[in-house]
Amino acid sequence: MTETGSPSAYEVVPPGRTRVGGYALCMDGERILLARLSAIEVDVGAWTLPGGGLQFGEHPDAAVIRELEEETGFIGEIDEIAGVFSHVYRQSRAAQGVDLHFLGVCYHVRIVGGGLRDELDGTTDTAAWFRRDELGEIRLVEIARYGIDLAFARLAQRERERPMA
Repeated sequence: MTETGSPSAYEVVPPGRTRVGGYALCMDGERILLARLSAIEVDVGAWTLPGGGLQFGEHPDAAVIRELEEETGFIGEIDEIAGVFSHVYRQSRAAQGVDLHFLGVCYHVRIVGGGLRDELDGTTDTAAWFRRDELGEIRLVEIARYGIDLAFARLAQRERERPMA
């Protein structure tokens, strides 16, 4: 197989780093599952979606399921891709001061097993369910806000499509 997209000797490659992750949008009725960033993270104490960075060669589908179990104890199955978060953080502390292009593939994920528990010695330290009206009381990272909007939009769409009894 031939590798494509390699920069030529004359192409200027901008400084920076790209990080790609898979993130789970898990709903339990009208509650969404979030994970709190631990002391080893840049944004300590902020809440995010369960998920994280891909290991080398790992598919985002596999990463989101692996990360969900690592961070929350739940086993999940992917329903569908919900959206892709993309943002460039200039002079990012998470990238040692260089620009960071952060891409997060967000999935609607159904929980099929496991049980809620805290992650030990990881990038998150606890996970919890939140109703929409509780989200104003906690600090959220940008990808969490993006995912929350997607998850609750899907919930509203399903409510509109539900047949009247």
